[in-house]
Amino acid sequence: MADLALIVGVGDGLSASLARNLATDHDLVLTARNTDKLEHLARDTNARTAAMDASDPQAMAELFGDIEGRLAVAVYNPSYRVKGPVAEMDPAEVRKALDITAYGAFLMGRLAARRMLDQDERDGRRGTILFTGASAGVKGFAQSASFAMGKFAQRGLAQSMARELHPRGIHVAWINIDGGILLPSRTESTPDSMLHPDAIAAEYRNLIAQHRSTWANELSLRPWVEAF
Repeated sequence: MADLALIVGVGDGLSASLARNLATDHDLVLTARNTDKLEHLARDTNARTAAMDASDPQAMAELFGDIEGRLAVAVYNPSYRVKGPVAEMDPAEVRKALDITAYGAFLMGRLAARRMLDQDERDGRRGTILFTGASAGVKGFAQSASFAMGKFAQRGLAQSMARELHPRGIHVAWINIDGGILLPSRTESTPDSMLHPDAIAAEYRNLIAQHRSTWANELSLRPWVEAF
C-alpha cells in the first residue's frame, strides 16, 4: 500500500494540480464541500473523495477516523473572504471567514499531527503538513480585513506547529501564494504573469521532499512581474 496524501478543499486549480502530482506515488483522499465537481479528477488520480465542511470539528474527526494507511502528507487549502469597508462588514460573514480559513486549518493540523506522531519515521520524517497561504497573511489590504485576519491566524498556527513538531519529525510549512493563480477561467495579459498551478504543485512537492537539515517553514511564491 502506498503512503497516503490528504488534500482538504479541492477545486480545479492548485489543489487539482497537486492531486495529479501526488497521485504518482501516493494514495489520495480529496475533500470538498461538493464532491460532484471532483468526479473527473478522482477518476484520473484513483482518489477517494469525501464531502465535508472543513470548519466542522465532527466532520474533520470523522474524516480522519475513516482514512486508513500511513499519512505522509496533509494539505489545507480552504479559505473564505468578505470584501468591504470594515465598518460595514457583516459579523456573521467575518466569523465564517475565520472559521474556514483559520479554525479549519487548526482542526486538520491537530488531527494530522496526532496521526503522524504515532507513525515511525521514514526517510527522516513522520509526515508533512502544508497550509496554503496568501499575500494577506503577510500584509492586510484595504477592505479585506476578514481575509487578512484568517490568513495571519493560519500563518501563526503554522509557525507554532513548525516549532513544536519539526523536532519530532513532522515537517510543517506555510506557503504564501503571492499573486493570482492561472485558473481555466483566467487569461494572462503577460506570459507567466500569474502563478501556474502545476508549477506551484512542483514547489509543494519540493517541500515534501526536503531533507530535514534544511526544512523550510515558510515559502513565498510570486510571478516574476509581481510587486513585493
